[in-house]
Amino acid sequence: MPPNTTASTGQQPGKSGRRKGRKARLIVLVLVLALIGGVAYGSYWSISTVRASFPQTKGTLTLKGLSGPVEVKRDDYGIPQIYASSDADLFMAQGYVQAQDRFYEMDVRRHMASGRLSEMFGKSQVDNDEFLRTLGWDRVAKQEYDTKLSATTKKYLQAYAEGVNSYLEGKDGEDISLEYAALGFTNDYKPQAWTPVDSISWLKAMAWDLRGNMQDEIDRALLTSRLGPKQIADLYPRYPYSRNKAIVQEGQYSELAGAFQQGGTSDPSGTSGVNGANGTNGTNGTSGTSGTNGTSGTNGTAGASTGTAAGTAAGTNTASGTAGLDSQLGGLTSVLDDLPPAVGVNGDGIGSNSWVVGGQHTISGKPLLANDPHLSPSLPSVWYQMGLHCRSVSSTCQYDVSGYTFAGMPGVIIGHNQDIAWGMTNSGVDVTDLYLEKITGNGYLYDGKVKPFETREETIKVAGGEPKKIVVRETNNGPLLSDRDEELVKVGKKATVDTAAPDRGDGYGVALRWTALQPGTTMDAVFAMDKARNWTDFRKAAAQFEVPSQNLVYADNENHIGYTLPGRIPLRQKGDDGSVPAPGWDPKYRWTGYIPQDALPYEYDPERGYIVTANQAVIDPDKYPYTLTADWGYGARSQRITDLIQSKIKDGGKISTDDMRQMQLDNSSEVARLLVPTLLKIDPGNKDVREAQKLLEGWDYTQDADSAAAAYFNAVWRNVLKLAFGNKLPKELRPKGQCLWVEPVNTTGPADEAEKVRECGQRAPDRAQPDGGDRWFEVVRKLMDQQDSDWWSTPKVGTRPAAHDRDQLFKRAMIDARWELTAKLGKDIDTWSWGRLHRLFLKNQTLGTSGPGFIQYALNRGPWELGGGEATVNATGWNAAGGYGVVWVPSMRMVVNLGDLDKSKWINLTGASGHAYSAHYVDQTQKWADGELLPWAFSDQAVEKSTTDKLVLKP
Repeated sequence: MPPNTTASTGQQPGKSGRRKGRKARLIVLVLVLALIGGVAYGSYWSISTVRASFPQTKGTLTLKGLSGPVEVKRDDYGIPQIYASSDADLFMAQGYVQAQDRFYEMDVRRHMASGRLSEMFGKSQVDNDEFLRTLGWDRVAKQEYDTKLSATTKKYLQAYAEGVNSYLEGKDGEDISLEYAALGFTNDYKPQAWTPVDSISWLKAMAWDLRGNMQDEIDRALLTSRLGPKQIADLYPRYPYSRNKAIVQEGQYSELAGAFQQGGTSDPSGTSGVNGANGTNGTNGTSGTSGTNGTSGTNGTAGASTGTAAGTAAGTNTASGTAGLDSQLGGLTSVLDDLPPAVGVNGDGIGSNSWVVGGQHTISGKPLLANDPHLSPSLPSVWYQMGLHCRSVSSTCQYDVSGYTFAGMPGVIIGHNQDIAWGMTNSGVDVTDLYLEKITGNGYLYDGKVKPFETREETIKVAGGEPKKIVVRETNNGPLLSDRDEELVKVGKKATVDTAAPDRGDGYGVALRWTALQPGTTMDAVFAMDKARNWTDFRKAAAQFEVPSQNLVYADNENHIGYTLPGRIPLRQKGDDGSVPAPGWDPKYRWTGYIPQDALPYEYDPERGYIVTANQAVIDPDKYPYTLTADWGYGARSQRITDLIQSKIKDGGKISTDDMRQMQLDNSSEVARLLVPTLLKIDPGNKDVREAQKLLEGWDYTQDADSAAAAYFNAVWRNVLKLAFGNKLPKELRPKGQCLWVEPVNTTGPADEAEKVRECGQRAPDRAQPDGGDRWFEVVRKLMDQQDSDWWSTPKVGTRPAAHDRDQLFKRAMIDARWELTAKLGKDIDTWSWGRLHRLFLKNQTLGTSGPGFIQYALNRGPWELGGGEATVNATGWNAAGGYGVVWVPSMRMVVNLGDLDKSKWINLTGASGHAYSAHYVDQTQKWADGELLPWAFSDQAVEKSTTDKLVLKP
């Protein structure tokens, strides 16, 4: 059966509905714009006005600065393949073409990255701009451009910017995109010229959303207001290394060589040639600070983490103040809730799948590589598909690469060239730390002395309003985030510290140490990977990919596969695993450098013949001396993928490209496998609940969109989590709008005694806890045999019974789920389906979420009813604390066939175009929802055969 169904425009399902919906939107939009345009400007806008920003895709255009003609060939889906005779021409044309399709998206991205959203959207974005200016992404990007990047990379960035600006030349906002016409109703914003730094800044925004365990660091501290050390440890169990395998299974760190060694393989890169790309001599000062207290990157390790750091977080009275950060860190959380996501759900829920199967296990005899990054759904998609081809690869034109790009950045981020393919998943390594800072006058305390702040003044321009000036203060750990929100001032007022801590006074500040706030070389890495010819080239290129740290999966047409972990990963001193806020005044909590590149784990041609990465642990800590993080994903997806591969290759079976696609669509629920046998043994004591319970009998745990069993199980799972854990968490972690009567302080949950207070949740629903991810799978798994655990208790509510053990709570959850779905889907269970609950809405990330209603209608699309779910391979994520709606998705899917690159397949979440009424706005979405992949032409002959539009750019 198909994995999902759709109603893509809010009309009726099916192709005709989409066409009618698009036409209806266009007519309504034109009527409204005509009315407003007529009143405001004395003129009326027509359909031709709305379509004025559509790109020219046929014929000839002049592009000043080109050294020769460039061809832009587009297929049925508007995906461009660019052919040029020099690198500079290639990237100049890339800038021009991306601007044709996506400039408004690019413009918003650069304003976000530089803290200038208020210039476009007015006073509503001032708070966001203050926070983003405090982080200073664009300042770091400029430092990278000025001091770190190679001359060749700068040349490419300049060529790209010239291409973008050639597109902008002579155009008004409404000539570029519909959104500018809408902005013109309220302010006089005009798009400005593109710069190379604008491209680099986007890497910082991407790194922010992929920053690792900062939210876990906050949450562990917040939990101390209602939970004790043992309870917090229960909620952060150790990673199950014996059940869910780590990525790297062969090789280990060699103390003698000071490097990671696979052993017994013929790795051509050895342990040389990649060292030092991110500097083994780490400086501890952030950009703009004077601290340089780094030591050799090979020193200072504290031994590997043996799992999560729940014990550290559990409220011991250390100087780090781990036991009392409640509403103070809740203030930081509220700021993070309001920030627009760059690629993810503000840092939460970020996952991905990428795996590679060697030729010994494939039908073609050559490797197959799959990738599907899990990011926030956005319209247009964060990805832009394209090919960059030199007509003849040489020293003056070095690229023949195709894949997924970011609009606003030159090069290809994920994809393949003529020799190799690569994919990425977020590594999750810990590259951020929060520090409590003792503020004294115009300085802060460090090592018994008061040091002056590094300060700078920032002016925020506001569309339709007066500019606002702020002062950014930095310590030797980083920017003082507590200056940006009044609630953050409480951080130091309530943090529990021991007698060795300095006097609290008016409270401690909170500073952020983050590897992305130091200039790096990731942009160099992008270009180097795009032209890598083999494993040695690839690892050298990957070593420059400092921020964000990613799991990189590799395959080549010589039948080799590999994995490498690059990144600037900090070394912490003994006793500090980075899991909770640390005392900034104590030198013992300073980073001592970075793990040398040669010491980072990798695999090359492992004996098992495949490598799986899906945000699980990188390596068993028994094999590795360095702490990478205390907060891995728990490996539910990765182990399911591994099981699927093993089931295909047992007894000599071979895997095809379509097998890889079907694996990407696997909807199996691992937590259902755990819970359903127990749920079926419980007598619900009610015929209506029993009717729903019967849906689980014979269910194969597959979460298809049309499955009534999946709908009921996921409702039961949501209610189990709410009753057992959610109602016992502090308000800072619970979803907004959920109000409970609880005991005033230091209790484990809702009270049914006389003394109680009403507390309402404070976190955005898509970021609240318990989110139902695979950490919660592991929490529940470990409690299943503890049937009388206090976690299984919940009070009576109305006619709903109290629970005092596991089975009583499960019975209550089944009752609550039955009546929740009755309210949402109706009493007749024959009409229930998972897709009716689990819907995807695609929203324009600016005006589509906060613009006038008619603009939202014009720009947004959906809903689609989807299969899949949380921590499944087909990761259409939902947050169990907040509801069933889709909050992150496989943002694209690809399968690369190294035996014949023209037999590779790909798909994007939306389409190539960012123009709301282009035929390519969401023309891939239905196929994406149905689990289909599109042909991916690469050779000259295949591209020519698929070409429907050809544009020639001439000097």
